[in-house]
Amino acid sequence: MNLKDLLGAFSQGKTNAKSHMKNLIEMAAVDGSFDEVEYDLLKSIAKRNGISEGQLKEIRKNPNNIKFEVPTDANEKFHQLYDLVHMMSIDKNVHSEEMKLSHFFAVKFGYNRDRVKELVDTIQSNIHHGQSHTEAMKRVTLLIS
Repeated sequence: MNLKDLLGAFSQGKTNAKSHMKNLIEMAAVDGSFDEVEYDLLKSIAKRNGISEGQLKEIRKNPNNIKFEVPTDANEKFHQLYDLVHMMSIDKNVHSEEMKLSHFFAVKFGYNRDRVKELVDTIQSNIHHGQSHTEAMKRVTLLIS
């Protein structure tokens, strides 16, 4: 891989990370409130994805500037869905619009529509029990295979 390809891949990853932040912001706000615990989780996920707090504020202020992108890597799809379900669940009050949005993202990411409820419920249970992305992914892989 030459330098141009490497920089392109880095740029693609950053663009995808911004799309992910936009999705998380949408999830946090869909129930009509965006509270501190949700914002703290958002900042943590942003940091893990190389997005600064300034960039995060810009995404939140101008979400229409960020194009929705479906992750191409299966692991990344799962990690993003896990984060979305975590955002939905973090305030311990899952609103019906949050649940609909989590199902929408799961389908957009390519998961089987008929298994989406079970998939989201399983991830939510794993989060509730303090399991990491990796532990949850092992359990979900058995579920969807």
